[in-house]
Amino acid sequence: MSMTKKIALVLSGGGARGLAHIGVIEELLKRDYEITSIAGTSMGALVGGVYAQGKLTEFRDWMTTLDQFEVFKLVDFTFSAAGLVKGERVLNTIQEFIPDTRIEDLPIPYSATAVDIIKHREVVFRSGMLYDAIRASIAIPTVLTPVKKDGMVLVDGGVMNNVPISNVKRTDGDLLAVVHVSANVPVLKPALSKKEIKEKESAHKRWLTSFTDFLGNSKEKEHSLGFLSLIDNTLTTGMLRLAQLSIASGNPDILVEISRDTCGTYDFYKAAEIIETGRLAARQVLDRI
Repeated sequence: MSMTKKIALVLSGGGARGLAHIGVIEELLKRDYEITSIAGTSMGALVGGVYAQGKLTEFRDWMTTLDQFEVFKLVDFTFSAAGLVKGERVLNTIQEFIPDTRIEDLPIPYSATAVDIIKHREVVFRSGMLYDAIRASIAIPTVLTPVKKDGMVLVDGGVMNNVPISNVKRTDGDLLAVVHVSANVPVLKPALSKKEIKEKESAHKRWLTSFTDFLGNSKEKEHSLGFLSLIDNTLTTGMLRLAQLSIASGNPDILVEISRDTCGTYDFYKAAEIIETGRLAARQVLDRI
C-alpha cells in the first residue's frame, strides 16, 4: 500500500450504531490520516457533516452526556401516517451543530444520500444547505417524517445505498476508507467499567418504562416497539445485501466493519460504548496496514 495518508471516507447508516463513526474518525486523525472527502448515508451523513463542519468533539460530548430522560424530551411523537416521530426537537439540537452552512462552503467535498420514494431513485446532495441534506438522509421510514422538496418525498438513503461508495469524491492517490456499521460480523466489546454499564442500563430501563407508558396500555407496548423492530429488521435484510455488493465492487483500501448486533438501532443511550467500539474496530484494521 502506498504511503499516502489522504482518505476518501464513506460512512454507512445504522441508527445508533452510526455513533461508531466518531471513534473511527478520531482514530484515523490520531494516526495522521487526512480526510479529503466524505460521503455518508443517514447517521453517516450526520456524523460526516458534523465532522466537516468542525464540530465533532462538541457533538460527541453532547451524545455521551445525554441521559435517557433528555432523549425522551428531545423526541416528540406525532402518530401521523407518515412517521411516529416528528423529531423537531432533536433536529433543532442537531441544527445547532450544523448552523446555516452550505455544503459547497465546507472545507472538503461532502455528500449525503437520500431516496425519493415517488420516483424510486437515489438523491445525492452535493450542494445546498447541509442541514436539509442531513435531515432528508436520516428520515428512517415510519420513524422520522419524510422531507417533501421539489415534488420529491425524501427518506433515509439507506433504503437504496447504505454504503455510498459510489457518491464519494476521489482525488489522485487517495485511499478509499469505508465504515460499515451494520455488518454481518461478530460483536466487538470495548472494555467499559461494570459500573458505567450498570448506570446506563438502569437509566435506559427507566426511560423505556416512561416510553411504553406514553404509548399506552401493555398490549400496545409490545406492538409499538415490536413494530419498530419489525420494520428495522425488514429494511435491513435488503440493505445488507446491497451493502455487501457495494463494498465488493468498491474494493476499499480500508474497511472497518461494526457488527449489526452491537446495539439496537435506537440505543443512543449507549453512545460512549458505541464510540469506543468504533475506535477499537478502526485500531484493529489500521494496525494491520
